[in-house]
Amino acid sequence: MKTLIVDDEPLARERLRALLTEVGGNEVVGEAANGSQALTEVARLAPDLVLLDIRMPGMDGLEAARHLAGFERPPAVVFCTAYGDHALEAFEANAVDYLLKPVRSERLKAALDKARRWSPQLAAATLAQAAGESRARSHLCARMRGNLVLIPIDEIHYLLAEDKYVVVRHGGGEVLIEEPLKALEDEFGERFVRIHRNCLVARARLSGLTRDAEGRLLAVINGVDAPLEVSRRNLPALRKLIKSL
Repeated sequence: MKTLIVDDEPLARERLRALLTEVGGNEVVGEAANGSQALTEVARLAPDLVLLDIRMPGMDGLEAARHLAGFERPPAVVFCTAYGDHALEAFEANAVDYLLKPVRSERLKAALDKARRWSPQLAAATLAQAAGESRARSHLCARMRGNLVLIPIDEIHYLLAEDKYVVVRHGGGEVLIEEPLKALEDEFGERFVRIHRNCLVARARLSGLTRDAEGRLLAVINGVDAPLEVSRRNLPALRKLIKSL
């Protein structure tokens, strides 16, 4: 079973690698020091199992597990952590097991046995459901020319639905993701405002309203050259928001 070890402490990664060698039946294909690196390595290496720490700098293990729901072939996830207060969140994210450090070889072996019986199809569906029920993510995950791209929510200017995709406009350009705009609104509603049936704008980027030559109202967005159309339905709430800024 191909395994990826994710922990921000090198000694912890070394110990897990030694335990996996002791237990046998596994091939450690790589290591990562945080959630963002873990997603990149999973996309590159396609492991069967990820041994995942929770408290790490940048993206933590819980958010990384939620992003794995969008992978075509998500790996089994076993959390390995020094803290017992995240167990409920871990199992809501459909973790195969939850191991407390220091990890004992017999507990690791039991977790590996569970992982071998794990169903990727069932886990992907459960992880997707958990993503809508848990706290908002700090990043959106997209693919560009086969590479994994993580966009911090703080850097997003707007989200624009086009056909089955959503255009994510951010400080570095644009990417496409396959997530419903309504689901994104439900998750990030406190940080974005709907200006049209197909568009959410980051509240922090909204600077005012203007009219074009045809009299249509447009939202002016910091960092975006072309203003975006505002629907009549969303105009009253938008005006109220702008007055409060």
